[in-house]
Amino acid sequence: MNLEEKSAFAIDLCQLAGRKARGYFENRQELNVDQKGAQDWVSDADRNVELLIRDHISESWPRDGIFGEEHAATQGQSGFDWVIDPIDGTTNFVNGIPNWTIVLAGVADGKTQVGVIHDPITHETFAAIRGGGAMLNGAPIHVKTGVGLDSGTVAVGYSNRIDARNVVPVVQALLDHGAMFHRNASGALSIAYVAAGRLLGYVEEHMNAWDCLAGQLLIEEAGGIVEKQDADEMIRNGGRVITGTPEVFDTLKKIAVSAWKA
Repeated sequence: MNLEEKSAFAIDLCQLAGRKARGYFENRQELNVDQKGAQDWVSDADRNVELLIRDHISESWPRDGIFGEEHAATQGQSGFDWVIDPIDGTTNFVNGIPNWTIVLAGVADGKTQVGVIHDPITHETFAAIRGGGAMLNGAPIHVKTGVGLDSGTVAVGYSNRIDARNVVPVVQALLDHGAMFHRNASGALSIAYVAAGRLLGYVEEHMNAWDCLAGQLLIEEAGGIVEKQDADEMIRNGGRVITGTPEVFDTLKKIAVSAWKA
C-alpha cells in the first residue's frame, strides 16, 4: 500500500471537489435543500460532490471500499476504505457562511492512514499520512505548544444526536479554566485548526466518521493527542471525539467525561 500515492490522489481529488462545491456555493440560491433533522441539512451540492468523489475513487481504486455521508456504502476487497464528507458544514454552506470543507480519509487495519481536509474558500489544504507528518499547503504544521487553557481557545462541537444539555457544562468548565470557546459549525475545519496551532483542542460527544477521522490523524501527526478509537468502529457507529495539545488534553478529557457522564 503506497500511502504517498493515496495521499496525493486524495489531495487532488479534494481540490477538484472543492472547485465543484464552490460553484454551487456561489449559486446557492438555485440549490434544492432538504432537512434531514433538526439543524441537519442536505443539498444537491452535497449529493453531487460526493458522487464526483466516489466516481474518481472507483475509477482509480476499484477494489477499495467507499463510505460517505449522503450515499450507500460500497464494500471493498482491498482492505482500504475511503470515508467521505462532501461538504462538512452544510448549514454554513446553505446560509452563505464561508466555513465549510471537503473531507476525505483513507482507512486500513482499523486506523486512519491518510487524511485530507480542504477549504475551498481560503484555498487551504490540510493533509496527513500516518507516520509522515501533517501539512498545510505542503508545509509542515504542528499543534501549539507551551500554551495553557487560560491563554487559548477550544472548539466545542454539537449535534442533534446527543442531549443538548451536555454541551453547557463543557462550555462552563472551559470558562472556569479561563479558556475561550469556539464553534464554527464545521467540526472538520475546527479539528484541522487544532493541528495547525490555531486552536488548543476540540471536543464533541458524538461525531460521524466522515467528520472526524481525517482531522484526528492530522492532530496526531502534528504532535497533538487524540483519544484512541478504532476507525472501523467509528465508520459503523460514530463516537465521541476528544483532542488537544499535550498541555491541555488531560484536562479536556476530564471536562468532557464529567459533562457527558461517560
